[in-house]
Amino acid sequence: MSVWKSATCFGVLLATTLSAEAVDTSVRPELRPDPRVQISEPVSEVDKAQSFQVWTNEFKQQALQAGITQQTLDLAFQGVRYDPNVIKRDRNQAEFTKTIWDYLDSAASDLRISNGKAALREHQSKLDAIEAEYGVDKDVLVAIWGLESAYGSFRGSNNIVQSLATLAYDGRRGKFFQVQLTAALWILQYGDTSPDQMTGSWAGAMGHTQFIPTSYLVYAVDFTGNGKRDIWSDDPSDALASTAAYLARYGWVKGQPWGVEVTLPERFNYTLANRNITKTPEDWAKLGIFDVQGSAVPNHGEASILLPAGWKGAAFMIFENFEVIEQYNTADAYVIGVGHLSDRILGGEPFKASWPREDRALKLDERLELQKLLTAQGFSTLGIDGKIGPKTIAAVRGYQVFNKLIPDGYPSLVLLNRLRG
Repeated sequence: MSVWKSATCFGVLLATTLSAEAVDTSVRPELRPDPRVQISEPVSEVDKAQSFQVWTNEFKQQALQAGITQQTLDLAFQGVRYDPNVIKRDRNQAEFTKTIWDYLDSAASDLRISNGKAALREHQSKLDAIEAEYGVDKDVLVAIWGLESAYGSFRGSNNIVQSLATLAYDGRRGKFFQVQLTAALWILQYGDTSPDQMTGSWAGAMGHTQFIPTSYLVYAVDFTGNGKRDIWSDDPSDALASTAAYLARYGWVKGQPWGVEVTLPERFNYTLANRNITKTPEDWAKLGIFDVQGSAVPNHGEASILLPAGWKGAAFMIFENFEVIEQYNTADAYVIGVGHLSDRILGGEPFKASWPREDRALKLDERLELQKLLTAQGFSTLGIDGKIGPKTIAAVRGYQVFNKLIPDGYPSLVLLNRLRG
């Protein structure tokens, strides 16, 4: 049930040809385009196919030098071609916007909850064994499974080598995807699966819980004991155990909630809703923060207050396990989706607070404009990239404090229009 010893040398092998910052072992990498990257002039599909073949031949030479055998390369690249549909999917991500409430409506839908309960019952014995082995709560594993592949129903049918080769050749994040492609070849060379069985998403995520190849090499386990770490087959045992191994590696605390929905006092100091500010639930209770039943939150450890939709939406007291799930996918909406789905699978209640459903998510060009306007007015976002992270949230909060607005750090369209004003 342990990770293969061969994987421990993977980073050393890559270091001989690629810089350290290119290696990313997160299970679900952020794949949104960088708006700062200039897109070259259109090239015909015929020219792309030809230059892709040239690139492939050069890559194979590098792979041989890294230890990949000619036999592995011949099998892996048989029939592989440039896939324009993969590039189209990659480019279209930048315009994809969804509010957290829309996301949660799907993530914790009635159907996903009922299917999650059924999956928990059907696989209870193996989930109990995985929980005992790795100390990761089984309901969270089922929730991740539900969000990543609808409990194995949608594992992806793309040829992983073809998708990764296309993305590596394309160059937008070429170095990252070249690392993933090399890792995929190592997986094939180790014999865990075959090229025709190595399928997944257009972006290279694989199996029931959508591991990327580098994460597979480091964290995947052979829980069934059949000599292969098989995350692709109908049996989800190895995939669920691998996810448990991943979460355990990042410090999962068994029995600790990801977070608890809370109510805030009428005159709450919204500058305290900051991931960098942590207190015990007892100390938060002294400030008037209780669960939705009006009771003090049990002492699950240090916690911070999160307002994913600003002061108009739900508030959460989040614990260390929130950050652990974040290692799987950095989006707050994803972490809350996993956490809430796991709670609902165990019979928990829907969120009590309402969401500002009259709002809409900002588009990429609007997020860029927001950052430019904040920076121009003296509230620097320390970069204009269209990504709403801690630095942009801090800049929003600084602007709100200066203008005597509720400092919840929420980048809404109303705020953008005020900045334009």
